[in-house]
Amino acid sequence: MDQSLGLDSSQEPESADPQDAYERGHGPYQPHEPGYGLDHPGYSPYEDEIPDPQARMLAIKNAKAYLLKTSTKSGLNLYDHFANILTKILDEQPTNTVDIIENISKDVKWAQFRKKMDTLRDEHSIPPTFEAAEKYKALFVKEGGEEEPDDLEDEMGQPSLPNVMETAFYFEQAGIGLNKDESYYIFLALKNLINIRPIQTCRFWGKILGLEMNYIIAEVQLQEGEEDEDIGEEGEEVLGEGEKEGEAEEEDEQKEKEAEPPKSTYKPPPEIPKEENGTGTNKYIYFVCNEPGTPWVKLPPVTPAQIVCARKIKKFFTGRLDAPVVSFPPFPGNEANYLRAQIARISAGTHVSPTGFYQFANEDDEEDEGADTYEENPEFEPPPVAEMVESLATWAHHVKGILKQGRCVWINPSQKSEEDEDDEEEEEEEGEEQQEERGPALLTLISEDEGMKDIPAWTAQASTDLIPRYSVAILQSNRWPGAYAFASGRKFENIYFGWGHKYSPESHTPALPPPVQAEFPSGPGITETVDPTVEEEMAFKAAQEDALAETEEEEDEEGEDD
Repeated sequence: MDQSLGLDSSQEPESADPQDAYERGHGPYQPHEPGYGLDHPGYSPYEDEIPDPQARMLAIKNAKAYLLKTSTKSGLNLYDHFANILTKILDEQPTNTVDIIENISKDVKWAQFRKKMDTLRDEHSIPPTFEAAEKYKALFVKEGGEEEPDDLEDEMGQPSLPNVMETAFYFEQAGIGLNKDESYYIFLALKNLINIRPIQTCRFWGKILGLEMNYIIAEVQLQEGEEDEDIGEEGEEVLGEGEKEGEAEEEDEQKEKEAEPPKSTYKPPPEIPKEENGTGTNKYIYFVCNEPGTPWVKLPPVTPAQIVCARKIKKFFTGRLDAPVVSFPPFPGNEANYLRAQIARISAGTHVSPTGFYQFANEDDEEDEGADTYEENPEFEPPPVAEMVESLATWAHHVKGILKQGRCVWINPSQKSEEDEDDEEEEEEEGEEQQEERGPALLTLISEDEGMKDIPAWTAQASTDLIPRYSVAILQSNRWPGAYAFASGRKFENIYFGWGHKYSPESHTPALPPPVQAEFPSGPGITETVDPTVEEEMAFKAAQEDALAETEEEEDEEGEDD
């Protein structure tokens, strides 16, 4: 029996075959591989004899050569990768290394990644602070290239330059405005604008926010004679367009001679002319830039059609003046025109001053609602801050309101479109139906402004209640969020910081498209006749034959009589 051999039935004799040992999980090599049997006692093919050192070295070289094969995808080899992994493990000595060996391998591979450089030198990334410093550097350089400060006499000789820092100081009392650095950069940018353009008066209007870039706005009045040059340039452009229109009309006449389609009897409503430069909505000229240090761009004059359409749409600004305004109803212009229309609307509704600070030049202008000129009252005595906060009657509008027509002064558009006598009669009838529109007079108190449901149009408050002696009266517009005004003694100013949108208690609903046109009225002239039946055709044919027979008989009888 097996017991005589002294062996347990559960025990099996160890096999001397190396293949059996490899199948049990011992050794990393197959018998046919060059590294088979290295450093594994009991599995070497040279157990009965001393191994040949040359064969051993050859197996080591073959194994190392295999590990040094470079990958065609990543350019790495397994030998260096294992060495880096072991170096990282020995340096960091993490816990449970066997569980995170895959993550360590990934980290070593990511560390091997390098950016491909197409140039001989490294590409140094320019930090944004350096780019901003380069832009602002131009603000500190004079026209001659010198960076020396201007003389005091030159500064005193520029009455049109506004004191932006003083205005920022007063608004800062109520937590309104920009930081001091940006305010000073805007101050220098306005100075450069005055040096370039022949400006008579200049004022920092405000800042309108955009999705991509913002708009810094300057409100200016050019010196006398400069506006006429601008008008002349615009006139030349209009003449050029007129010549093109004349050529287009000649082409249309030639096409009409070839084939004349039916002409439409529709007459578009007469176009309402824009107000002249220096009056109404075009009283001031506006320059904008995205950041201090960038070039100033002059905005075009605003037209009534643009103001009327701007009231019906609500679009965010992008910061690019040439961006199209996609809306319904279609806006007649690009973002520069839309920005100019919003500036006119905000100025007309939010620019206020202490009551009595301005007065009309003539007494007749007080009764004239179309008066647009005023002057500073030298006898004005500023009311105390407490009174300006408690009563809105101490504030007044010094910019005329815009009518529904899109102008500050109403005009009858049918007066300039009279050509024929028949057309004149029709237009006179239409003109009688159009009633003259009148808006609030200039220097109207803001206490007369209508609110929005339960929200008042204005909110007044003091800059501080702790030291009322040195407080400043702050006025905030609820109709145009972002519009503010301050008053302290004889000093006051208006400013705007916002998105350029008017507040509405309800959500904005775009205008609906016009209703579908009705079908053409049907009548006997265009209605198709019903097809006759077979019996009616036979009866009609028989009646024609009878009529022919009678005419032939009559002709025969007349021939016999002759």
